[in-house]
Formats: sequence, structure tokens, C-alpha cells
Amino acid sequence: PADRLAALERAKLLALRVRGELEGRRRREAELSALYETAHDLAGLRDLDAVLQAIVQRARSLLGTEVAYLTLNDPTAGDTYMRVTDGSVSARFQQLRLGMGEGLGGLVAQTARPYVTESYFHDPRFQHTHTIDAGVRDEGLVAILGVPLLLGSGVIGVLFAADRRARVFEREQTALLGSFAAHAAVAIDTAHLLAETRTALAELEAANEIIRDRSRVIERASEVHDRLTELVLRGGGVHDVADAVAEVLSGSVEFLEVDEAPAAAVDRSRADGHAVRDGEEDWVAAVSAGGELLGAL
Repeated sequence: PADRLAALERAKLLALRVRGELEGRRRREAELSALYETAHDLAGLRDLDAVLQAIVQRARSLLGTEVAYLTLNDPTAGDTYMRVTDGSVSARFQQLRLGMGEGLGGLVAQTARPYVTESYFHDPRFQHTHTIDAGVRDEGLVAILGVPLLLGSGVIGVLFAADRRARVFEREQTALLGSFAAHAAVAIDTAHLLAETRTALAELEAANEIIRDRSRVIERASEVHDRLTELVLRGGGVHDVADAVAEVLSGSVEFLEVDEAPAAAVDRSRADGHAVRDGEEDWVAAVSAGGELLGAL
């Protein structure tokens, strides 16, 4: 019986070990699957908000926490704001803006290292503020793990997993959250690059359109100049020129002698060097040669 009991005990321990190995393998498979899905999201990045929301949801699910959230730095405002949350029930918490260096996130950002607290309100390692503590208290959070979002050597935000009860975050969980944070940083950087590329392409297209418009104007002006020059060389008179201009402009054009033309408009045309508006529908262009006013179109 003693040998049998010992054998049963060994079998039980072996079964427990095998079960633990299987559970660990299933957990790692789930983690790898989630990371693969996140990488797939990044490959077809269209909506940054959707990608970040998926990252936070997967982090919360795999770490088994009640809440997960992501904050980003705002260089313009000089603070940090809540970008995405999952599992949060507090509007105050969701709208938090943190000064640089404040709260657990401030400690993560300053050191560019993960930090975990088993009891947020009793942890003296980071700077507590009334605003942050009120938001955390309203959400009911107790244990919080934060990992940095790194671009190069700079921290652009923090990814958090949190519970409303005291708990210990294991090293593997910290590493997993760090992997999600790396994906989030890539998503943000890619989105910024895409936005900059779209802006540059739009500006280039606008510049090309201006160039095309000006080219069309220059080409048309050249054609008109050649036509009028040919008309004059063939002996055409001023009224023939007026008729040709009318055809080009698809309007009515007439030549007026100096004493017939509107003096004020003619003077403005001579001063400006181009046609000027005269009334609601008419345009006037002074006609001169060698400084002598001959009339107006």
C-alpha cells in the first residue's frame, strides 16, 4: 500500500505538471495568436483608432485584467492624455490629462521602463496628484502595470493593464504587455508617416494643378498672340483685331477712340498695365503705342 500511495502521488504530481505545461502552452499560443493578429492589423493599417482599440482589448483579455488603457504624450500642450480605454466605467478617468512626470505613467515615461504597483494609493515611488488620484479612485483601480511606448529612445506614451483589486503581475505578463506597446508605437508612427505622406501628395497635386492651369493660360496666350500677329501682317485693321479678340473671349469686343472711351477706366488700365473692370459687366484695356494713347478695347 505504501508503494502504491507513493506511485499515485508521483502520478498526481506528473499529471499536475503536464496540466501546467499544457496550460502554459495554450496561454503562449493565445499570446502569439494575439500578437500575430495585431501585426496583421498593422500591415493593413487604415484606422489608427481601431488598431489601438484592438491592441488594448487584446492586452486586457490576455493579461486577465479588468481594465486596460493607453495614454499618449501631447507635446503641444505639454501633458499626457487618455487615448484609448477598455473596461473603464468612469467618465472622469477616461478624460484624464496628466502633467508630464505625474502618476505611475510619469515614472514610466521618465525612466522608459515598465513599472508595476500592487496598491496604487500606498505606493510612494511616483508623484501623486489630486486630479489623477481622483480619477483612479473613481475607476476603483488598485493594481496597475504600465509599460512605455518607445519610438527610438523616446517615450511617446504608456500602455497600462489594471485591476480593481490587489494582484501581482508576473514577469511574463510585463513582457507581453511590452510587446503590445511596441506594436502600438509602430501603429502610431506608421499613421503619422501616412498622414505626412498624404499631406505631401495633396500639396504636390495642388502645385501641379496650378502649374497645369498656368501652362494652359500661357499656351492660350501664345496661340492668341500668333493669331493676332498673323492678322496684322495680312493687313487687318483695329476692328478686325477686336473681332478676333471677341471670338477668343467668347464675348463682345469693340474699339473706342480716345474721346469715346471711359477716361477713368482707361487711366487705371494704363497705370496697372492690364484690363480693368468698368461697371458690372464691362472690362476696359487701354491701347497705346510708344506712350501715346490710341484708344481702348
